[in-house]
Amino acid sequence: MSTADDARFWDRVSRRYAKARISDQGGYDRTLQRTRELLFQDDRVLELGCGTGSTALRLADGVASYLATDISEKMIGIAEDKHAAAPVPGLTFRTATAGIIAQELERYDKVLGFNYLHLVRDPQIVLRHIHDLLLPGGLFISKTPCLGDMNVLVRSVLLPVMGVVGLAPHVTVLGTHDLTDLIRSAGFEIVAAEKHATKARDARPFVLARKA
Repeated sequence: MSTADDARFWDRVSRRYAKARISDQGGYDRTLQRTRELLFQDDRVLELGCGTGSTALRLADGVASYLATDISEKMIGIAEDKHAAAPVPGLTFRTATAGIIAQELERYDKVLGFNYLHLVRDPQIVLRHIHDLLLPGGLFISKTPCLGDMNVLVRSVLLPVMGVVGLAPHVTVLGTHDLTDLIRSAGFEIVAAEKHATKARDARPFVLARKA
């Protein structure tokens, strides 16, 4: 299995993904509000794993420029259709990975990764790319499902089986401590780790990390 396989999976489910309801709307809204508080009008922002662009479309009007990226061309296609229907100045969508963007000259004040890090094949390498992409003192703002803190049957049996038969994407199992340790080892200072869920047990920490 490879990154190309991951892209094909997300291409295949893109339409269904676009129609899916947010499981905790209150928690999502809280994350958006908290993120808005951290974004400024002159910021250059990069979002990784933007999916069909819903978050980008709600945040991009508050910053100077906002590049939203995803590995899936079809996800980006849906995002661009949304953007065409409701344009936001300064917002651009693009099919790309963190590694590709890190090879370019542009650097960012903020990098966002929501429901992203657990889906990449090597979080440690991706975090190093994110560190490189940020300007000195820049913020990495993330919210990551930590399957290591969830039901052991789901993470140990159900997800691997679904992955083998193509019904689930690649998933990296992390606990909250694993996640924060990886972020620190990539050269970040953890500024805050928050819980935004409005129902059930919250295993999706919202982490603010500053480039040291």
